Amino acid sequence: MKIAIHHRQSSFSDYWIEYCKANNIDYKIVNAFDNNIIEKIQDCDVFMWHHHHANFEDTIVAKKILFALEHTGIKVFPDFKTGWHFDDKVAQKYLLESIKAPLVPSYVFYDKKQALEWAKQTDYPKVFKLKGGAGALNVKLVKDFAECKKFIKAAFGKGFSQFDKINYLKDKGKNFIKGKESFIAVFKGIYRLFILPEFARKQPREINYVYFQEFIPNNFYDTRVVVIGGKVAAAERRFVRKNDFRASGSGEFSYENIDLEIIKLSFEVAKKLNLQSVAFDFIYDLNQNPLIIEISYGFGVGGINNVPGYWDDHLNWHEDIFNAEEKIIIGLINS
Repeated sequence: MKIAIHHRQSSFSDYWIEYCKANNIDYKIVNAFDNNIIEKIQDCDVFMWHHHHANFEDTIVAKKILFALEHTGIKVFPDFKTGWHFDDKVAQKYLLESIKAPLVPSYVFYDKKQALEWAKQTDYPKVFKLKGGAGALNVKLVKDFAECKKFIKAAFGKGFSQFDKINYLKDKGKNFIKGKESFIAVFKGIYRLFILPEFARKQPREINYVYFQEFIPNNFYDTRVVVIGGKVAAAERRFVRKNDFRASGSGEFSYENIDLEIIKLSFEVAKKLNLQSVAFDFIYDLNQNPLIIEISYGFGVGGINNVPGYWDDHLNWHEDIFNAEEKIIIGLINS
């Protein structure tokens, strides 16, 4: 078996390359942006690319190349079922609703009039989101109709940048106060008020749709569950930021008192959708039923790779090291 890997520093590919070296697996590093990339991969059995939503070039071409190669019989990561809905919360809404998975009630509108009619009749607060983005930067709590109306008018007017520079600066400031980031990070936040990151400058504005989810109170943490190949799962609690409602990006983790029902549900959904890799984010409704907020094939490993163990798909606990990147490449080799 020979594996082709598109390498991006500080991504899953760092570990994939080291794993291939350590286990004498034939591999080669390729540049997926080469014009003849399809030809270059023809001598390989597997192609792996941890593409990222904040790399503009990735967003243009990654799925096209991966899914084209999948047609030839080459194993790819992520494959179509795993990756087509990546960084698209609206696509995830349709996907999870189609299999009747327990999704946080979600609403999407492509017509301004319909959105405003809904906004007049619904209760508040609601959670406004753009379809893309990570770390909760594009997530806002909408407190009343007047505020909701502003979001709707903006959505069907000038739209929204994919990078929220105000929230970004606020996050850097809060992390600085907590001692998690240096003053350089705060300066970077100030810099971003004037100079947007490359991906935000190149990406078109989010426009002509609006997306909301129900706000469900009394959730002081969410539960992230990572399932690899439908065979192993690891989980962490991510605590909500102080004076906030968002857990994503908080950097506060716990690995205790994980709800086994959430693990069971994660396996069921991952298997039903035939996902190679997925991170689920869960909260509870008012009756303590778990609900999925969103999903992603790619995820940060700083928290999840520190778990004290993991579950197999029979819900047996294994007190052992969990390395998500390793589980992904082993699963692909053995599939």
